[in-house]
Amino acid sequence: MITVIGVDGSPLAPADSAAIAQATLVVGGRRQLAAAPQNPGATVIELGPLDQALNALARHSGDAVVLASGDPGFFGILRSLRERGLDCAVRPAVSSVALAFARAGLPWDDAQVVSAHGRDPRHAVNVCRAHPKVAVLTGPGCGPAELGAALAGWQRRLVVAEHLGTPAERVTACTAAEATTRRWDDPNVVIVLAGRPQASAPGRHWPPGAARGGWALPEDDFCQQDAVITKAEVRALALARLAPAPGRLIWDVGAGTGSVGIECARLGAAVVAIERDPRRVRLIQDNSKKHGVDVRVVEGEAPEGFIGLPDPDAAYVGGGGTGVVEAVVTRQPDRIVVALAAVDRVAPACTVLGKAGYTVDGTLLQAARLSPLPGGVHRFDAINPVFVLWATRPPGSDGSARVTSARTGDRPERVDRLKEAPSLKEARSLKEARSLKEARSLKEAPSLKEAPSLRAGDAG
Repeated sequence: MITVIGVDGSPLAPADSAAIAQATLVVGGRRQLAAAPQNPGATVIELGPLDQALNALARHSGDAVVLASGDPGFFGILRSLRERGLDCAVRPAVSSVALAFARAGLPWDDAQVVSAHGRDPRHAVNVCRAHPKVAVLTGPGCGPAELGAALAGWQRRLVVAEHLGTPAERVTACTAAEATTRRWDDPNVVIVLAGRPQASAPGRHWPPGAARGGWALPEDDFCQQDAVITKAEVRALALARLAPAPGRLIWDVGAGTGSVGIECARLGAAVVAIERDPRRVRLIQDNSKKHGVDVRVVEGEAPEGFIGLPDPDAAYVGGGGTGVVEAVVTRQPDRIVVALAAVDRVAPACTVLGKAGYTVDGTLLQAARLSPLPGGVHRFDAINPVFVLWATRPPGSDGSARVTSARTGDRPERVDRLKEAPSLKEARSLKEARSLKEARSLKEAPSLKEAPSLRAGDAG
């Protein structure tokens, strides 16, 4: 019999102590083993490589105990045991996430819980960018300092809980920027918050659009003023090709009213909207607030407006022509959707995407909407036709620009660090040196210099 016992720093129950005393094999992490007296005749395996412990448990014929942190069924060892086909009796303790929220005095039934331990941290980072309340199980290369750096540009506060349930326990509240300036002890759990904590938050039904309202919302659901809004029919196709989801980062370039980016955010994605017109920047902010989503809005034109932004998983280009498409391509998102009103721009855009290694497809989207007439009859009113292109990167085609950064989970950002680092010799790593070269070439490329300004809603 294998008994899995959770340890949270509180005294063990008598039944747990009895199970450990009877076990002839005890497996656990260093902290958990130190917290539990064992049978002197038992074989003890300190958890390191998981396979060694799992193999020993599978071969063992007597009673065995596995000591785990907190709740073994919550991002814990229980999954690995069950995948090996091992039957277990489980006695959970309080999970580290529940303990962290308790220490912070916050409810967490409306929180998202993600893990950056032993996996690409990009998914966890993007959930923190999109959702107002997230608990992150940290790991090497994605601790509080790395999370804080990755959240630059998003208004976030962090609650860092170190050594939970031990005499060395420490809980610290700070801004994302402050988290980058200090060293943190392992193990730790990080709570990432947008705005002030609330007793109940709309995030309980997150993503917002998944619970109500669907997608491809009517244009009247967005404040428009003088901005040309992307029509619902175009948005429906764009969303299908962008594939927004929790853990992904979407760029909405030439955002106009922000309708495409907001719809992506309603489906759980993190979103950056880039818009050159200050009035439309405020419009996007108002529309984001109206729909209860957190869209980061950047005022600027391509390519300068992209400087310092994390690389997207997908990008929507709603205006600006071929020059803007070229600028987006340099960041190598997996998916790009381009909406064009003019047929003359289709072939150049296809050429740019094709040369960058994308597989390109598209359609001319023509729609007519039912419109009532006097006397109880109807007609169809045509809306402006739009050319929609979508481009995807074939699997395994990623180049050097797609290397994952261990620090933030993002691909190396093409930030303009020329002012900060006068020479390539002063770059902190080969990756950074490559980014500086790319930033310089981006700055000098004539085609990008001559790119037309972003025109939001170019595609209608």
